[in-house]
Amino acid sequence: MNFPVVPSRETSGPEVKSLSPTTGGIRVALLTGAFDRPYMFGLTMALAPMGVSLDVVGGDNVDGPEMHSTSGLRFLNFRKSANAPSFASKVSSILLYYARLIKYAAADEPKIIHILWNSKFELFDRTLLMIYYKLLGKKIVLTAHNVNAGKRDSNDSRLNRLTLRIQYMLTDHIFVHTEKMKQELVRDFKIKDGAVTVIPFGINNSVPNTQLTPSQARERLGIRDNEKAILFFGALRPYKGLEYLADAFLLLAANYPEYRLIIAGERRKESGKYVDDILQKFGHDLTCGRVIQQIQYIPDNETELYFKAADVLVLPYIHVFQSGVLFLAYSFGLPVVATDVGSVRDEIVDERTGFLCKPRDPVDLARGLNRYFESDLFKSLESRRQDIRDYANAKHSWQIVGDVTRNVYSELLGVRK
Repeated sequence: MNFPVVPSRETSGPEVKSLSPTTGGIRVALLTGAFDRPYMFGLTMALAPMGVSLDVVGGDNVDGPEMHSTSGLRFLNFRKSANAPSFASKVSSILLYYARLIKYAAADEPKIIHILWNSKFELFDRTLLMIYYKLLGKKIVLTAHNVNAGKRDSNDSRLNRLTLRIQYMLTDHIFVHTEKMKQELVRDFKIKDGAVTVIPFGINNSVPNTQLTPSQARERLGIRDNEKAILFFGALRPYKGLEYLADAFLLLAANYPEYRLIIAGERRKESGKYVDDILQKFGHDLTCGRVIQQIQYIPDNETELYFKAADVLVLPYIHVFQSGVLFLAYSFGLPVVATDVGSVRDEIVDERTGFLCKPRDPVDLARGLNRYFESDLFKSLESRRQDIRDYANAKHSWQIVGDVTRNVYSELLGVRK
């Protein structure tokens, strides 16, 4: 069945005029929380050609040209970013976002609200806002990227679990990325098995991949051809286990002068001391000049520099279900050495796409890195990169994610697939 689409139209202010419903089609409000552009971009670009009309509710942080040129997609910019925002302006911006969202939900026509991420006042999103949507007669879909982030971050509480339970119980259908996540939802939050669907974590396709060569990327970062570059990429948070990689690199640096470490990622406010303590480990002569520190947010247009300069990505996580950075590495044909936590084991094929090691064990992590650099995978990396890309695309394409997501929308609306 062919579904007609709604022409794209930009809306940036609080006044949102409704569009005519798509006859026999599917119209969805996609709530982004105004962040995580890679996931939002991949999902919207997959759904739009499938006859799903999307109202993407976001802000400047997730906007882009495709949001205004894709048929069937309407971008609603409810949160503008100030150049140098004060605390008062931040609060005002967030409150205005909620005011616009509440007005939009009541006035506009999508019967499905798909929540990719909650916004800043998460307790409000999980409770009163969910009740409001249900009173409006909306069908609610939620993508639970983390079943309980508080548990992961060691700051879980009774209130956190209670509000999570409320949101999960009020949701009509939940997407998760691994079978273990589904089991936790069913076990810990008493969600019915049939209300949860496991979908792949789509490969990041919002990051530009230009003609920049690995050799050029290494030159820009000051890495010589005979050096072996190890990459840690992403927001610096305790659950990612960077301290264990730091200790492993110190062990390697004592015996392998050709090893280099790249740390590229944003320091979160709550993790300041944690990051400082780790970086202080690199202050002695052993690692002088051998650790590249880009402790800042890495925009999309600079991301390829680090993945093309590196010989391997390292994920020394101590707790995680799934990692988007892993699939980003695969999209560049970059192997991964990762700790055996969550469902990471399901995504790494030994000696084909990477290697596994024990969590919280710097010695085993150092051993895993040595194993990689001695392997045929590293020695023939340039000829193996396409195989890594093909493996990832076969399991984690946005086409697969879009098909499953659209089917759930159809069932909730009673629309013939």
